Amino acid sequence: MQASLGERLFRLGVILALGAFGFLMLVPLLKVVSTSFSSPYAVDAGRVFLWPVDFTLASWAKIVERTALWRSFGLTVVVTVLGTTLCLLLTALMAYPMSKREFRPARLLAVMVVITMIFRYPIIPYFLTVREIGLYDNFWVLIVPNLLTAYNLIIMRTFFRELPRELEEAAQMEGCGYFRTLFHLVLPISKAVLATLGIFYAVMLWNQFMHPLMFIDNQHLYPLQLRLREYMVSTESTLASGFEGSVPYNNATLKAATVIFATVPILAVYPFLQQHFVKGATLGSVK
Repeated sequence: MQASLGERLFRLGVILALGAFGFLMLVPLLKVVSTSFSSPYAVDAGRVFLWPVDFTLASWAKIVERTALWRSFGLTVVVTVLGTTLCLLLTALMAYPMSKREFRPARLLAVMVVITMIFRYPIIPYFLTVREIGLYDNFWVLIVPNLLTAYNLIIMRTFFRELPRELEEAAQMEGCGYFRTLFHLVLPISKAVLATLGIFYAVMLWNQFMHPLMFIDNQHLYPLQLRLREYMVSTESTLASGFEGSVPYNNATLKAATVIFATVPILAVYPFLQQHFVKGATLGSVK
């Protein structure tokens, strides 16, 4: 049935409104990108907004020379890839039995999971507990405390519940146990929810700040966001230190380049998983 004129005008209005809001969301990012590619004189004069002025790559050339920044970048990549894999594995191993109605403790476990969403842990006991188990100033503190989140667990459990039971019954008739059914049947047909939760976990691990701030003192274990914070809050010329005279960058352009350096990699993941994202979020969130 062809849409009426009113419906088409309404859709056009929605598209224009969403486009305008989307552009407004991009303005701060575009401002930072433009600053990173502009000369320091144009930035200091306030002439940079959405387009670079006196285009230069000097800030980026200086940023990529910093060993500490690349060390933090590599550490964050390892944490994100390894952590996301372990998070999805643990979430699947817990969500699958909870999705089975014949599993009697499932309802009790679900209640306990919801309670953790309502009542947050006290910071001091949490800090002391993590330190007592040997995770203070330890690489694994960037992964282990984030291995499982209640929201993601509920999404995956609900998704598993909606899968046709006939498929699993057929697998069991062929002699498959629960683990084999999970890894050879359920997970391969659950790419949508795995992609969705993979994005959630990857963004969380890539952007984590409070855990490193609380538990990391060794600068060699600084993840990217903590290194970025170190640059942002410094009152001295941390980025441009050691250089005198006229240089084609300043702290503002270097900080902008560092921010984009830390943001672009995680944004680059979205186009590859976008086709699964909406489907996974919708199917896993409807009870």
